[in-house]
Amino acid sequence: MGYTEAMSDPTPAAANEAHELDGTVNPAVSGRVATRRAPQGKLALLGLSALGIVFGDIGTSPLYTFKTILGTADKSPDAAVVLGALSLVLWTLVIITTVKYVLFAMRVDNDGEGGILALMALLGVKKQYRPTIIAVGLFGAALIYGDGAITPAISVLSALEGLNMATPVLQPYVVPAAVAILFAQFAIQSRGTASIGQWFGPVMLVWFATIAVLGLVGIARHPGVFAALNPAYGLSYLFSNGATGFLVLGAVFLCVTGAEALYADMGHFGAGPIKLAWFGVVFPSLILNYAGQAALVLDGAPTDGNIFYRLCPDALLLPLIVLATIATIIASQSIITGAFSMTRQAIQLGWLPRLQIKQTSSEGYGQIYVGVINWLLMIVTLGLTIGFGKSDNLASAYGIAVSLTMLMTSALLFIAMREIWGWSLLAAGAVAAIFLAIDGAFFLANLTKIAEGGYVPLILAVSVYGIMWIWHRGAAAVFNRLGEALIPIPDFLARVAERKVPRVPGTAVFLTRTESDTPPVMVWHVKHNRALHEHLFVLRVEILSVPWVSSSTRMSSLAEVAPGFWRAEARFGFMERPNIPELLSASKSLGCTIDLGDVTYYVGHETVIHREDGRGLPAWQERIFAVMERNAIHVSDFFSLPTDQVVEIGRQVAI
Repeated sequence: MGYTEAMSDPTPAAANEAHELDGTVNPAVSGRVATRRAPQGKLALLGLSALGIVFGDIGTSPLYTFKTILGTADKSPDAAVVLGALSLVLWTLVIITTVKYVLFAMRVDNDGEGGILALMALLGVKKQYRPTIIAVGLFGAALIYGDGAITPAISVLSALEGLNMATPVLQPYVVPAAVAILFAQFAIQSRGTASIGQWFGPVMLVWFATIAVLGLVGIARHPGVFAALNPAYGLSYLFSNGATGFLVLGAVFLCVTGAEALYADMGHFGAGPIKLAWFGVVFPSLILNYAGQAALVLDGAPTDGNIFYRLCPDALLLPLIVLATIATIIASQSIITGAFSMTRQAIQLGWLPRLQIKQTSSEGYGQIYVGVINWLLMIVTLGLTIGFGKSDNLASAYGIAVSLTMLMTSALLFIAMREIWGWSLLAAGAVAAIFLAIDGAFFLANLTKIAEGGYVPLILAVSVYGIMWIWHRGAAAVFNRLGEALIPIPDFLARVAERKVPRVPGTAVFLTRTESDTPPVMVWHVKHNRALHEHLFVLRVEILSVPWVSSSTRMSSLAEVAPGFWRAEARFGFMERPNIPELLSASKSLGCTIDLGDVTYYVGHETVIHREDGRGLPAWQERIFAVMERNAIHVSDFFSLPTDQVVEIGRQVAI
């Protein structure tokens, strides 16, 4: 497989373990090689772009949140119910999104990158190796995949269900139309969205302006609705309605299901533009629209159908449905793009097998396409759309995975408060306790949805986490197995001289994981081909737990360990795409005298088999790992090697 011999370690965890053995410091932990790449552009323009990428999910939640809350309330929507529900929504937006994510989480970044994977790398690898934190972060990422498949389905369905109110004749066509739209969206992903992505921000600005105006129209019918700003209404409803009050929390949580995106997309825009877009546009628009829906109900409007669309005059209903559908498509695009980005992070950190990643535009690093993830997401999303049929049904399955991710993020934020900000145990514990209590309540409320469909994202999350865990174990087993028979370089060169192995013209570059000994692929090359190039360059590549590495520290430890025999280490961040030829061309400036004009790259290709001595992986894990290894992309693609200059040398590795 080229992974085991080309990568420096199977995971950052293995890197830490290796360095801890000899007492040295892993560069991934020290962070001195990191460089922060701030997003370029004017604050207002970046904020507008953020509207189209970051806020699609949370921005389209008014389509289904309030009607789901009232449907769960189990009693007629009198003033106490409506004001209590609105109060819970408003204060959830304040505490979870504004305070926790915008004001707290976005202050904790991994060299500019945010999200639970970046936070995991910061606290669980970069600071020190902590298996528990790594497990929490990975499972949180897996949970995002689970709910990510539901978001496009529930968003597009809820938008198209407005057709039922325009004319009941169209009701049978809602699900087929949703399936057609979602299929088309997934089908065009490989072409990229750069050409239309520039319109996402302006369209979402129109969307937020529209829902704000609609909210004002509703508020004008019952201005007293703003009494719900008093949190006493929400608390009173919560504690005076028994089990129903608690169950309503599961529906209230739908208003913040996109909050995690604010943190995860911080690296694309920076904290400033996201905060500007949130406080200047999104937050006010959401408050006005939810208040408008509540005011409409208080004014006596019927609650059957979609309350959101009842805010709209009949003459403008169809244009609003079109706008809502476009907005939900943009929201879905954000989820799909986020899944691609998170997959690349997991691959770079060593927790997923190498997958084919296509750069769809030269305009931005985030413009990528991962075919396997795209088609798997499409199959699950279309299956959910057809299987559940209505946004009300999907709402029962929605939220459980995101609420658990938010709970995990709160736990990691407590550690960040202590270690990054230096807060006292009392201060950090008090703030974290508030977040954990609220997130815990939402998670417990969402647990009641398991039988109604909540099992779907959990099954997806467990499956993704299982794949990550097995890949990690298999990669570590191969790494350890290959390290059992390493040969020191002086001994190897002595054997070459003793056996009079011919030295042929040219330069051979060997990608390896060994820190000082002879790369196994070099030993195999001499064994099979009975020749060795005159000039040798051994390169060890390390993927660090930081997003970016400065070009000045990209290559280190460049040294001539024997006449004509050079070795070096290369460091890349987990948000970067390694390009070895470009890296080697820069080695001249560091003193390397090898002619790189005639280079042949040698990589190992290991075929994994089961270990028969009883000390290997369980057979079922070995088989799954072997399947993933066989289907991983070629190492030459991962490292951007020219395919006509690559030689593979294979052997079997028993794990």
